[in-house]
Amino acid sequence: MSVIDRIEITHHQQPLEPPFPAAWDSQPRRRFPATLVRVIDSEGREGVGSGDAMYGFEDFRSLFIGRDPLELERHSGVIDNIGFHAGRCWPLEVALWDLAGKIRGEPVWRMLGGTSNRLRAYASSGTHRPLEQLVTLAERVRDAGFPAMKLRFGRPRIDDDLAALAAVRRALGDEYTLMVDCNQGWRMPWDVQTPWDLGKATEVAEELIRHDVLWMEEPLYRGDYPGMAALNAHAGDRLKIAGGEMTREPYEFHEMLRRDCLDVYQPDAVCSIGMLGLSRLAREVTARGKWFTPHTWGNGIGLIANLHLTAGTVGPEGCPYLEFPFDPPEWTPEARDYPLLAPLTADDAGWLTLSEAPGLGIALDEQRLRDTRADQATYG
Repeated sequence: MSVIDRIEITHHQQPLEPPFPAAWDSQPRRRFPATLVRVIDSEGREGVGSGDAMYGFEDFRSLFIGRDPLELERHSGVIDNIGFHAGRCWPLEVALWDLAGKIRGEPVWRMLGGTSNRLRAYASSGTHRPLEQLVTLAERVRDAGFPAMKLRFGRPRIDDDLAALAAVRRALGDEYTLMVDCNQGWRMPWDVQTPWDLGKATEVAEELIRHDVLWMEEPLYRGDYPGMAALNAHAGDRLKIAGGEMTREPYEFHEMLRRDCLDVYQPDAVCSIGMLGLSRLAREVTARGKWFTPHTWGNGIGLIANLHLTAGTVGPEGCPYLEFPFDPPEWTPEARDYPLLAPLTADDAGWLTLSEAPGLGIALDEQRLRDTRADQATYG
């Protein structure tokens, strides 16, 4: 039996030129940070994860050294406990799943149930572009084969958001699938703007229904369960309500399920609950007739981890569309996936397909990682 020999954590910063003006951040991003976690066993095999910055982990490293890497249930429980006492260390769990797959000679999607090895992607934009540029992006998305696209609200005036939606709807036609992210669930540390209330969200929901939007994402503060439930009841079958991307605890999701807050659940395995915990939640969500489709706005390692998780557990039936961050020229697969030798791309029908390679099936660009090594994982 092999044991965990060491855990290595490195931070990286890739310069972004031009800077990325994220719709949810008032400060343009000049660097794209990535934290890599490598778990090496006593036989020299390595598992890799990436996501949150792993702050606070050093005090707990000894809880894993010398342990069997295949004790995934135990490791997930320890990482969950660390999240109470320190930071969110779920990238470590991703690395452990990658290592476990390499030890067992299986891809992670098969270890998680083997429901499918592929999902269709929707193109997730991340900026507030002038209308002409936004329409050009939308046409590029459609022509690349993506079956759906998500737009971002949050401009200074809601009328400007609605004008952007109307322009894209006109350009792509009535049959094309559109989603809208309202970005009201959480804020960057320096952003103290008050989220929408139920009245505002309801007004916007009616406009989205008029434009035949599939889902309305994060229309209210993440803890406003009564508001979510009321909005979901109001929208009914006309509009799906989505959220939960940064919700951290299983009991919170259970409460949202109990109250019928959402139609689409979006937790990210590298930020919340992890691969094992979310595999169970995904099945619970879909058993209730809801969709499970994770947030994936990080680098390609996190995107691929969530692809394994969701394809393996619920497949296309439970996840008709998986988020694929795409907003060129600032946010391309090459920029997003710089830790990898090759970026993850969709085929000309929008499908993301996983191989039979063991673990996550990824290969790191070690030279790029050496070139981007940093002391911190910040966007500035």
